[in-house]
Amino acid sequence: MTPLSVLPVLMAGGSGTRLWPLSRAQYPKQFLVLHGNRSLFQDAAARLAAIQAPDFAVGAPCVVGNEEHRFLILEQLRETGLSGASLLLEPAARNTAPAMTLAALQARAAGDDPVLVVTPADQTVTAPAAFGAALVEAVRAAAGGAVVLLGITPDRPETGFGYIRADPTGESAPVRLVERFVEKPNAATAERYLREGGYFWNSGMFVVRASAWLEALERFRPDIAGATRLAWQGRTTDASFIRPDADAFAKVPSESIDYAVMEPAAKACFESRAAASTSATNPGAARPGDARPGDAPAGATGLELRMLPLDAGWSDLGAWDAVWQVGAKDADGNCAVGDALVRGSRDTLVHATSRLVSVVGLADVVVVETPDAVLVTHRDRCQEVKQVVTELGQAGRTEHTVHRLVHRPWGWYDSIDAGPRFQVKRIMVKPGASLSLQKHHHRAEHWIVVKGTAEVTNGEQVTLLGENQSTFIPLGQVHRLANPGKVPLEIIEVQSGSYLGEDDIVRYEDSYGRTK
Repeated sequence: MTPLSVLPVLMAGGSGTRLWPLSRAQYPKQFLVLHGNRSLFQDAAARLAAIQAPDFAVGAPCVVGNEEHRFLILEQLRETGLSGASLLLEPAARNTAPAMTLAALQARAAGDDPVLVVTPADQTVTAPAAFGAALVEAVRAAAGGAVVLLGITPDRPETGFGYIRADPTGESAPVRLVERFVEKPNAATAERYLREGGYFWNSGMFVVRASAWLEALERFRPDIAGATRLAWQGRTTDASFIRPDADAFAKVPSESIDYAVMEPAAKACFESRAAASTSATNPGAARPGDARPGDAPAGATGLELRMLPLDAGWSDLGAWDAVWQVGAKDADGNCAVGDALVRGSRDTLVHATSRLVSVVGLADVVVVETPDAVLVTHRDRCQEVKQVVTELGQAGRTEHTVHRLVHRPWGWYDSIDAGPRFQVKRIMVKPGASLSLQKHHHRAEHWIVVKGTAEVTNGEQVTLLGENQSTFIPLGQVHRLANPGKVPLEIIEVQSGSYLGEDDIVRYEDSYGRTK
């Protein structure tokens, strides 16, 4: 028997503004290590790679992410030990419907029609075995053409999630028919759903054949389907990177999977079934226009929506309050990460990254410390952190975009100090890696090796420098820093000049495709 082809799809393009200041535009939520020693992205990739069944053939993951994060994705996949991944790079953010469509088009490019197991890369699951067992059930249901949603039993009237009403007559079945799908209801409606019971949160995870998704999108949002196909046709491939045409992709309407397909599909199913049922019992009485958006049993339109309840300790970590909820707590409900001292407090989260943080006599508070920004907020107001990020952007500040420590494909640099006409950085270069061959128009640089061995190109000269040795790069000199050794290279760089911005760089050669 031919194995059932399964393709894990990781949606890694989110910005995670509600987890500022730890999450930044160039190092967003999905790449953070909030607990343990793996990032949310790495945990998600490992969970999908662990899907197993005797009749399944699980392929290497397909990752849909932002062009700016491509080297972060590659490095984190390498650390996880996963190889052969396809990396679909979005030149602009267009929400989840176009992202999932890119993955489906990639899956169909080789003539196969795998079952896509689609998950955001910024969620957490505390019971991976239960998660894997649920996915096996979902894959089997989706193999026949259904769209399977993973539903979460709600514990509060959350308005940030979609709500799924499962067919109450099928409670004993593992995969149940979807009766209604309502995306992000208001507070009163969410409270009513919680009282009534029978409703589930939409987890944002979908299991569906690639062809079934493409057909559904073509039906309900042909504008998104057509524009994404056009961008896909103009794609370019560079090693493991696949890039849709940037100009064409910029014209793709931005929409979520839920609004683009799930809600209108549920409505169409309801109207079709209502008309068919009424016609059979009372011809002429059916009025499809009476149906409400989202109130729909599935199956009458060729698109079958089903839901699998998931009980695996799921959280979308949508705000710092959610991070506190899933974190390990002391007897007073406090969650402390990093070098933190918490005294006389309760139900408080303290996350320290670079220094000692002490908290005394607080309740229901979140404190997050990074080298260049500190957040203090009541847990009930964590959703408002995104407004801080918006204000930072409007003010032209950089704290919402980059950390003081900035990751690069060759390593990282940490901006230690800065003042008028000077800047000091600590730079780490991975073994075997090198920066681009480059020059600067407005600054000179002093390099001091503090760990490892540096290979320095300075004009026409190439020299090796050991610990405590230094060199000077004059303004306008073509230069390069490389690590020929087997241990990380660290240097202190002192820049001086009239302009010290990162955009003052002319690249001549680069191992990472960044020359223009």
